[in-house]
Amino acid sequence: MAPEESTETARLLRSFERHYLAARALRSFPWQSLEEKLRDSSDSELLLGILQKTVKHPLCVKHPPSVKYARCFLSELIKKHEAVHMEPLDELYEALAEVLTAKEPTQCHRSYLLPSGDSVTLSESTAIISHGTTGLVTWDAALYLAEWAIENPAAFAHRTVLELGSGAGFTGLAICKTCHPRAYIFSDCHSRVLEQLHGNVLLNGFSFESDITANSGSPTVMLAQLDWDDVTVPQLSAFQSDVVIAADVLYCPEIILSLVRVLQRLSACRKDQRAPDAYVAFTNRNPETCQLFTTELGQAGIRWEAVPCHDQKLFPYQEHSEMAILKLTL
Repeated sequence: MAPEESTETARLLRSFERHYLAARALRSFPWQSLEEKLRDSSDSELLLGILQKTVKHPLCVKHPPSVKYARCFLSELIKKHEAVHMEPLDELYEALAEVLTAKEPTQCHRSYLLPSGDSVTLSESTAIISHGTTGLVTWDAALYLAEWAIENPAAFAHRTVLELGSGAGFTGLAICKTCHPRAYIFSDCHSRVLEQLHGNVLLNGFSFESDITANSGSPTVMLAQLDWDDVTVPQLSAFQSDVVIAADVLYCPEIILSLVRVLQRLSACRKDQRAPDAYVAFTNRNPETCQLFTTELGQAGIRWEAVPCHDQKLFPYQEHSEMAILKLTL
């Protein structure tokens, strides 16, 4: 195999691995590139490699995606295989047979590979929105903010980080595993989200502050129930946060107004010290929503600036999403 062909194959396998582990939409997979490779060669090694990087991946064996997802993926992979009139590949059909007999749980898993070789695995609801909240799944801006954090670890190293609206917990877990914060406070207002957050923190090998088995080499991890409309300055002051972050929380006017009020209270927390740095990441789905946020920040006396785009795309999210991070001066 020529070096450039070997590199192309490795890139294709890597793409299938990252997309499958994260249970991304099947249409986002590089199916066209796979078809072209299969037409050029009748070798079944590529398909076996994809099978090992996806359904048979050790992370997926231990923490599988939804049964429906695995079934649809294998069906599509078999379809591509059959389209080039190759000899039947028993391993593909055996994998599909295993999935067809499996029961669908209420929870599934997504895993994300970190540059360190470590990974973040999340247990998520099989429904996009369930129990009255959107916080039980990971949204793209959380991935985008985590990428930026991994490229800028000094912003979090040896500091106390408060995350507003942690959701499934991906951003915080990625920061805890790569950026060496002194302490990390996950927060949300919904009890069901907090319950799932608790499980995801433990799933990734962290202990909570109150656990006597806490590893001193890891950041102190805390979980807080914060209602943005009710939380007080003294309650926020108690966290002694150096950095405040939030991802994908600008989805309606009411939430934006509540968020800005919380940011105002945070600015009043440490009058005798430097105010915490604040970063808000969002997907620009509706320009009017983003405009409302920046307008409200201005009226609250909170200055902001756009953070430059980072270089490396580590996690699979929608290719054409317009995402941004604002750094706020509280």
